[in-house]
Order: sequence, then structure tokens, then C-alpha cells
Amino acid sequence: MTRTRKQRAVVICPGRGTYNKEELGYLSRLHADKKDFIAYIDNYRQAQNQPLISELDAMKKYSMRTHTAGENASALIYACAHSDYQAINSEQYDIVAVTGNSMGWYIALAVAGALHDDGAIALINTMGSMMTNGVIGGQLIYPIVDQYWQKDRAREKLVLDLVEQVNRQADCQVYVSIYLGGYIVLGGDNKGLQAIQEKLPVIDDRYPMNLFNHAAFHTPLLNDISTKAKQLLASNLFHAPTVPLVDGLGNIWQPYATDCQALYDYTLGTQVTEPYHFSKAIEVAIKEYAPDKLIILGPGATLGGAVAQCLIEHQWLGLTCKADFINKQKQAPFILSMGIDEQRQLVV
Repeated sequence: MTRTRKQRAVVICPGRGTYNKEELGYLSRLHADKKDFIAYIDNYRQAQNQPLISELDAMKKYSMRTHTAGENASALIYACAHSDYQAINSEQYDIVAVTGNSMGWYIALAVAGALHDDGAIALINTMGSMMTNGVIGGQLIYPIVDQYWQKDRAREKLVLDLVEQVNRQADCQVYVSIYLGGYIVLGGDNKGLQAIQEKLPVIDDRYPMNLFNHAAFHTPLLNDISTKAKQLLASNLFHAPTVPLVDGLGNIWQPYATDCQALYDYTLGTQVTEPYHFSKAIEVAIKEYAPDKLIILGPGATLGGAVAQCLIEHQWLGLTCKADFINKQKQAPFILSMGIDEQRQLVV
């Protein structure tokens, strides 16, 4: 009997903003078998006097204020994504690397074995709860691709030029926070974000779009958060990963060649205060590992477009525009989002 070759997969972990109204009940609906894992997180949060994720997931109505608050969203998304990772069919897929977007880096550390369960919930819950008493700055998102998902270099240059202009104004700070496929996420203080929002041309009556309840992640405004995190979290929580990790600079952390102190310093230092190059992480992942599939963990499916735009920029698999990608997904999908039911069935 001929054995079917396993498909090589790179797993992508989601960040904040992926557990929305449509995802309410994700854990109870898809992961009723993960009660022990969910209880483990709930026990940790109960000791911190925080709402249980099982209760947040079971609420009858989605609340923007409650479910998007950092101290709740982080643990909730982690539980969903980690449970999805465990549900991947190991007989069908060989996971060759893991990466993530923004907070998804913490989840990537967890699923790739660089953090054990106790370290993972400590890191994710601590970082998510840093701004319980007040969010530092904010974020907005702006497209740098055209309607065909092809990079608009002139628009990208305009955004970066405006960032420089605004930072020359008194009491204004704004920085690139995330390079997110066909988008740039900007982080800054309120005056800085307001100033650049007034200068950016409006696109589709939608952009620039403020991200609700998001702080100025991956910018110098979080220097104090980085310092505090290093005081609260010990470096011995970190271990060499069991699966290669691609970080937000495009660096690869290998199972047998990882400096755990350097991984700690990157995670609580560089990654907190400097731009997160998610686009670079995807480029490195596809070029270094040539996967058969990219699997995006749930909850939600908002990351698929950004990943597709990265593929188009590098003409991966011959993709040159949005129509190419849609056709590819219809014929033989390369990106499998576990937050989309029909694609999930190809993974679990």
C-alpha cells in the first residue's frame, strides 16, 4: 500500500482583532474537547481576578468593550489559536515552520514549544493586561495596494513621508507599527494619529481606519511597557523551539541553534518597541520552507488577505493580482484559514 506524502505546512498565528462578533462561541463550538486546556487558562485568570475565557466565549452577546479589551482578547485568541493548532491533522501535514502577526508572535512561541503552558499564559496574559488602566496611544490601518492587490509604491511613499512630516510637528508622535501585506499599520499618540489621519487621502470611504482598543504596539511609545515586562517575566520561561520560528524581522529561530536569552530580549524588547515586519516574515517563510500550504489558525479569517498580498508581491506560485489568487483558492487553495469552515475541513 502506497503511503501518501505529507504536505509541508507553515502555520501562521493571528493577532489582536480576530475574535469578533462572528467568532462568539468559537471555543465551545469547535473545541469542546479542550476542556482541560481551557480550564488551565481559566484557573490562571481566576487567580488574577479576571473574567474566565470560557465565560467570555459563552456570553449571549458580543461586547466590543469587553471582548476587545487587551486583558480579555489576548487570552481568548490564544486559547482559540492554540486549540486550532492541536486540531491540525498530523497525518496529513508536516509543520515545517511557525510565524505570526503582532500578538500572534506570542502564540507562535507557544505552539512551537518555545514557551511551555505556564510560560505561554504568563506572557500572553501579562502583555495583554499591561494597559488595563489606560491604553497607550492607538493604531490606524491604511492600504498600500491598489484594487488588484498590487503594491502602490507611490502610496506607500506618501504614507512614510507623512509620518516624517507629522513627527516634525510639536507634541506629535506617529510611527510605522506593522507592515501587514497590502497595509501599513501606524501607531502613535492621539495628536499624532489625528494629524496624519487628516493628511491621508480617504480610500473607499473606509481608510484611514482606527483600530478600536488597540494601543501603539511596536513603537517607541511602548518603551516603558518593555521595561516593565522584563521586570515581570523571567528569561527562564523561554526554551528552544521544537519547530522553526520566523519572527517579525524575518529571522529564523531554529530548534538546535536558539539563544534563549536572545529570544527573550527580542520578544520583550525589539518586538515591543520596533516595527513588526509581518510581510517579511511571510516572505522568509515561503522562500525558506517552500510549503505546500499556509495554514492560518483561527479565530477569524481577516489575515488571509494580507498573506495573499504578500504572495502577490513576490509572484509566488505565479500569482500577480487578486483575481489570480481567487482563482487559485477555488481550484486548489494554498492558504487554508481555520476560521473559514470549508477550509478548516481540509486541515483538521
